Amino acid sequence: MLGRLVTNHPRTLIAAALAAFFLFAVVASGAMNALSLNRFEDPDAESAAAAAALAELFDTGTANVAILVTATGGDVRDAAVAAAGTRLTDDLARYPGVGDAWSFWQVAAPDTLASSDFRHALVLAWVPGDADEVRARILPGIETQIIDAFADPAVTLTLGGADQVFREVAAQSSADFLRAELIVLPLVVALLALVLRRVVLALITVGIGLFCVVGTLAALRMITGFADVSTFAANIALVMGIGLGVDYGLFVIYRFREELTAGHDVPVAVRRALASAGRTVAFSAATVGISLAVLFAFPFPFLSSFAYAGIAVALTAVIGAVVILPAALMLLGRRALPKRPVPVPEQGFWFRTAQYVMRRPVLTGGSALLVLLLLGAPALGVNFGPPDDRVVGTEQPVRVMYDTIRADFATEEADAIHVVARQAEAAEIAVYAERLSGITGVLRVDSAAGAFGPGTSGAEGLDPARFVSGDSMWLRVVPTGERLGHDPGGLVREVRATAAPFDVLVGGYPAELTDYRDGVVGRLPLVAVLIMLVTFAVLFLMTGSVLAPLKASLLNLLSMTIMFGVLVWGFQNGALSGLLGVTPTGVIEPSIPILMFCIAYGLSMDYEVFLLARIKEDYDRTGDPIGSVPRGIARSAPLITAAALILAASFAVYATGGVAFLQQLGIGMALTVALDATLVRGVLAPALMRLAGHANWWAPGPLRRFHNRFGLREDTEPEALPAAAAPVVTSAGSRG
Repeated sequence: MLGRLVTNHPRTLIAAALAAFFLFAVVASGAMNALSLNRFEDPDAESAAAAAALAELFDTGTANVAILVTATGGDVRDAAVAAAGTRLTDDLARYPGVGDAWSFWQVAAPDTLASSDFRHALVLAWVPGDADEVRARILPGIETQIIDAFADPAVTLTLGGADQVFREVAAQSSADFLRAELIVLPLVVALLALVLRRVVLALITVGIGLFCVVGTLAALRMITGFADVSTFAANIALVMGIGLGVDYGLFVIYRFREELTAGHDVPVAVRRALASAGRTVAFSAATVGISLAVLFAFPFPFLSSFAYAGIAVALTAVIGAVVILPAALMLLGRRALPKRPVPVPEQGFWFRTAQYVMRRPVLTGGSALLVLLLLGAPALGVNFGPPDDRVVGTEQPVRVMYDTIRADFATEEADAIHVVARQAEAAEIAVYAERLSGITGVLRVDSAAGAFGPGTSGAEGLDPARFVSGDSMWLRVVPTGERLGHDPGGLVREVRATAAPFDVLVGGYPAELTDYRDGVVGRLPLVAVLIMLVTFAVLFLMTGSVLAPLKASLLNLLSMTIMFGVLVWGFQNGALSGLLGVTPTGVIEPSIPILMFCIAYGLSMDYEVFLLARIKEDYDRTGDPIGSVPRGIARSAPLITAAALILAASFAVYATGGVAFLQQLGIGMALTVALDATLVRGVLAPALMRLAGHANWWAPGPLRRFHNRFGLREDTEPEALPAAAAPVVTSAGSRG
């Protein structure tokens, strides 16, 4: 039905597609302003409850704004600098939206708010509100109305804090992404022109990708009406929109060309391409969309945003590949063929390679597996942890500020752990605070009973009333910079494990990041199982095989291992730090690898579906479990390799950005996609299929009957060839 619609009304469909594109563009124009900024926090965690209690009972919270005050001469204890610092603290405390502010120059302020040489000191503030409110409205106002307007020759000021760090990360990421896309789009067009040997087809394929991007952004804009959607979802739209547009476009175009070369006229070639390649594209898109939908298992808007974006990309990619592209091919007709003949697939490099692999499946498959395991081995040492200012380059002001704090301050006061004690007595608080101060890496504990620990200098005169609200009391656990830098999660767990004679809530920035990390990592096994079940179900419906989906999941997970291995080796351990200019911190922030996992898994599944579809088609026609593999590979591997290398080159552009997150995306994705399409699909997959033989397509009786009734199959029944091209059957029964 779709084939007849496309071939009978191609101009109408193209006009409708253009109208839809412009409508999507109008809706998408407001998407970026509607998308939300997010923090790395779990709204259901203990740290969130502690933050709510601090705000309600003590009118304070974790310092998310910091100003580094540097004395231009002398030190921060000089009268002129002290006057400037005090005035700055008062200005910040009075600024609309600021809930609390404190600094080195206040009475009983600890010396840790100043550097060891007293050349620098800190003004800290708590600004309540979500990330959009703080980063988009309040911080710009503080920057322009306080920092820039503060004219005092005694000091220089630098704005920082967790929200300012990620405000700069977002700004730098947006600039890097825009610059990368300006390079990527012409690069993709040029590479597609080389692969397809027709510039017009290259432009149409990229146009399908742009349709996916704009359609996805429009969908995200509408979703923001009832759900929070992260700005990172726009990155998914850009990367996967172009990626799936290229993948699906190449697959349909290659199949259309095969049908033309076989002698079919244009309408029949379009319908046959849709009946085969179009249905495979639909399988692939369903697998990608459903796989990304499992991210709804994470209770974080940041990650569920990836699910929204992935589903929207898959839907728009299907529309582009099975409606718009076939209509364009119908209008192009035989002009879609390359100017020079394409070599017969069964005489090409991939056919010969597959034959060689299948003659020596143990040797070739084992060698490929060994290489992949070696590349993925560093993943065994992955250490997920919170991000900090070092995700941006050393030239960024906020990075310079925190490099100064790490080098010259005993600790980062803004990263104190906050403990709210319920129904506590003053005497009990003293005992509990003493216990907390004994934890390795705790510099000082501030409480209603006084200050405890080795770093109490300057804090002896703390106002006890500041830490009491009714029958609740507040303790501030200030860690050393060394402990905070090397094991913040372990410190949070030790504080929570410390015995208390009352109920406590433990929060603060280290606890928020730890809870977020634990929430993400704790649900990873569930998400992995769900993705494998989804993959199994969809591929079983396509192939009717039990082994094929299991093999696909195994190969995809192997590809993901390579990705994590590259991230650990290059970024966590710092092997690529000199080349890329990144600073290794010994940890990997878990959200970005999950984003990469989603993209890589989707693209890997594309390649597996394309490969299996052609092999299964040949097997159904010939019944040959061995010969069908190299023939299927010969007809799918060239387009898989072309698509993968185009995308790998595109991803590599992101590695030139100034944010570690984008560099991880670029390097990790480029290597993973390239190796997946070549070593995994070109060597390991045929080796495994040769060893499995007929078992590749086996299913137990009940499942086979289920597939016979409900399975989805490609329609490969031939339509009549034009008379001039119809095959001739000789009297001997052979075809001529």
